[in-house]
Amino acid sequence: MAKFDAKTFNEKAFGKYMSAVPNVKLNKLKESKAIVSDQRLRETFVTNSQTGTVYAVLPFFGLIGGDALNYDGETDLTAERTDTFEQGVFTYGRMMGWTEADFSYDVTGGVDFMANVRNQINRYWNDVDQGTLLAILEGVFAMAETGTGEVKKANAEFVDKHTYDISQSDADVATTEDMCVGATSLNVAIQKASGDNKQRFSLVICHSSVATNLENLKLLAYLKYTDAQGIERDLGMGTWNGRLVIIDDSMPVEVKTVGETGGEVSIYTTYVLGEGAIGFEPVGAKVPYEMVRDAKTKGGEDTLISRRRNAVSVAGISYLKAVQKTNSPTDAELKNGKNWALVSNGDKKTINHKAIPIARIISRG
Repeated sequence: MAKFDAKTFNEKAFGKYMSAVPNVKLNKLKESKAIVSDQRLRETFVTNSQTGTVYAVLPFFGLIGGDALNYDGETDLTAERTDTFEQGVFTYGRMMGWTEADFSYDVTGGVDFMANVRNQINRYWNDVDQGTLLAILEGVFAMAETGTGEVKKANAEFVDKHTYDISQSDADVATTEDMCVGATSLNVAIQKASGDNKQRFSLVICHSSVATNLENLKLLAYLKYTDAQGIERDLGMGTWNGRLVIIDDSMPVEVKTVGETGGEVSIYTTYVLGEGAIGFEPVGAKVPYEMVRDAKTKGGEDTLISRRRNAVSVAGISYLKAVQKTNSPTDAELKNGKNWALVSNGDKKTINHKAIPIARIISRG
């Protein structure tokens, strides 16, 4: 392993080392099949990067259809034509650096603080990418007013049909059971969204308050893994009705005033994703890792800098890049509903919302 020093640091060797470190959380996400590799993204942004380095519009082929005609030797055949839709896909970049002083090494008897940074990088980027994923989902469910005419109507229908809201009630008591997630909540939500396609759903992302309620109902079972030292650890994930559950307190929480007494309740959003909901492809940065040496400041400092770029597609939904100031959208811009719409043919027709394996449950816990 290369030393952490500006003169001896080998960013390529370090990059290979980091790729070899088991990334348990990301691996579990991929196993759920909700987050998948998208070869179109790699071909667009890496292999043939001249076609689009930060944003691209890709063809999205429609399904065949039409009513079968009677084959009786008399009826003329009238052929149907498939529609070609368009889907906007994008890349986003993030970077961060961590600085450690030489003096810290001296006064602690040689503690390698930078090695501590190295050991946490995968986990750090997991959290960053997960935050971006949540921003994307928030934006998708904010697109009800995007577009005009039939497209706007279809966008609003998606938001309505793919939202199962059990948080609303005339009751003054915030802990009413039928306003919290329960044994049937997940099944009802995915059926409402996709009908007979509901079996595609495989991943749930929820707040710890929602997870605690599921635990109390004995509906949530936690997963564990064994680390390199042979120690069994809690993965921070569970399963609910056979679906992988990620618990994240950065999930949307809204405090509302209800009832005549004006009491406050917390309203939680839980996302449910199906197979292929998010296409995710690392496209790389010119220098993903580098060490910068500053010998003058505070007796000497080393800064480890990390850069990432990823390409994203959302099943059945197009990123419009309508509100984006730079070549990489911020999480705030990804939350903007004006940047999202159902995949359409650019005119009046959109894909069927039931084909999109994305849903949400809104509850009081």
